[in-house]
Amino acid sequence: MSVLEEMRIRSLGVIDDAVVELSPGFTAVTGETGAGKTMVVTSLGLLLGGRADAALVRVGAKAAVVEGRITVRPGEPAALRAEEAGAEIEDGALLVSRTVSAEGRSRAHLGGRSVPVGLLAELADDLVAVHGQTDQQGLLRPSRQRQALDRYAGDAVSVPHAKYVSAYRRLKAVSAELDEITTRARERAQEADLLRFGLEEIAAVEPLAGEDVELAAEAERLGHAEALASAAALAHAALAGNPEDPEGVDANTLVAGAQRAVDAVRAHDPALAALAERIGEIGILLGDVAGELAGYADNLDADPLRLAAVEERRAALTQLTRKYGSDIDAVLAWAQEGAARLTELDGDDDRIGELTAERDILRGELSLLAQALTDARTEAAARFADAVTAELASLAMPHARVSIDIRQTEDPANGIEVNGRPVQYGSSGADEVELLLAPHPGAHPRPIGKGASGGELSRVMLAVEVVFAGSDPVPTYLFDEVDAGVGGKAAVEVGRRLAKLAKSAQVVVVTHLPQVAAFADRQLLVEKTNDGSVTRSGVTVLEGEDRVRELSRMLAGQEDSETARAHAEELLATARADA
Repeated sequence: MSVLEEMRIRSLGVIDDAVVELSPGFTAVTGETGAGKTMVVTSLGLLLGGRADAALVRVGAKAAVVEGRITVRPGEPAALRAEEAGAEIEDGALLVSRTVSAEGRSRAHLGGRSVPVGLLAELADDLVAVHGQTDQQGLLRPSRQRQALDRYAGDAVSVPHAKYVSAYRRLKAVSAELDEITTRARERAQEADLLRFGLEEIAAVEPLAGEDVELAAEAERLGHAEALASAAALAHAALAGNPEDPEGVDANTLVAGAQRAVDAVRAHDPALAALAERIGEIGILLGDVAGELAGYADNLDADPLRLAAVEERRAALTQLTRKYGSDIDAVLAWAQEGAARLTELDGDDDRIGELTAERDILRGELSLLAQALTDARTEAAARFADAVTAELASLAMPHARVSIDIRQTEDPANGIEVNGRPVQYGSSGADEVELLLAPHPGAHPRPIGKGASGGELSRVMLAVEVVFAGSDPVPTYLFDEVDAGVGGKAAVEVGRRLAKLAKSAQVVVVTHLPQVAAFADRQLLVEKTNDGSVTRSGVTVLEGEDRVRELSRMLAGQEDSETARAHAEELLATARADA
């Protein structure tokens, strides 16, 4: 079992520098009002990822620091989670620290590694249950009462609840999509009409990829056909000669003359022979170009009808590019995407049918799972109420009776069927759970927030935790003033039940009642020095005569009262006899 062994507290509230040594079993923390007992609870809260507050830092200090050492066993959830975060566990001990600066900044360390504060809160779920007056107020909320019942029920509720949550989330997603389709039906119909018009317009023109670029080039060529033909004819005459001017000089003739001149003497010099080869290549190239110029001029189409047809086609393509894309390739891409979107929109009716069918199936599944949750909670509620009632009998409330009201709210319009009627439902099922208390025979059961006094509420809280300890225990329980409003015989019984809880868990109690402190296995005294601070020596373990003296002070306000001393010794004897 994990045990919180020690905490060192520095510059926190009234505490200057103090070490709180804890042990397995039941530890009571006592001291005069204002001595700093609550700082023990605050310190542990910081170690467990609680909210940091700059006001906690002792005046004049730069930061408050809380360090703790927790023993953990290999394989425990807390140990595994810490190791995942890179923390080191030495000799079974996990070191935890939290620093809060005077400016309010907070840092956390776990096993020598800097970690997010949220990780400490995750570990807290497996390590410590902290209870104080605010936690008692939390128990007044029906949602917390339902969570408490579910925790007690265990797998009987958690297994169907996990399935329920999965189906519930899917139903929410399906319903949201269905609402989106149906509420936006007009917008979607308008979008479909626009897409259909655009696709029909594009289909009527039947554009081809790259067609606009090709037609632009053709239009440019047809528009300057005469100039192009004239230029080609002149170039051809310059290269190959003009038949109408037999005495004219052309490039081919000149190159041929150069070829003959060098061929006559090329045998006498290899360098000139190489030049002759290159002149021959020029002659071949000139002949090829001249032939292509002749073919270009012959094939050039100066048909004005073709030019008109090209311009008309280009105009039709321009109409498309103005609306659907920067060029025809972009227009075709728009058409492809538009066709896919139109298919989706046209399929809304089919999708609505599919979603409606799935929604009905999911609602049916939720009804069955919600019924299973209701049945499991109802069965667990009877056992839970009986167990808490039995604990209250041991806490000087012998005639009190706890019951749990499980009910549903009808919702004919949107509900799911549970117990044969349509009821409201949420993420945790259809049940509203409320803890009721009848403090004495003949009293009508009322919600614990209305039917319980402060002392009774404290005992109900303790009874609930004792019951939990037998079904879903945590290693350490910390109670801050859980005995508020309790006195006399009831206080003795609270101490006795805390001692019982300590047989299966570590229990730390901040208390002002000697009847409770007497049952502790270890009692720590928090006391201030003359300057109003708590120092290292200000948290001491009380044993023997010192413990009797502190219990006497708690009983009568006087350490040396003989009557108080006798009562204190009697309390200790009673506690030892029960051990």
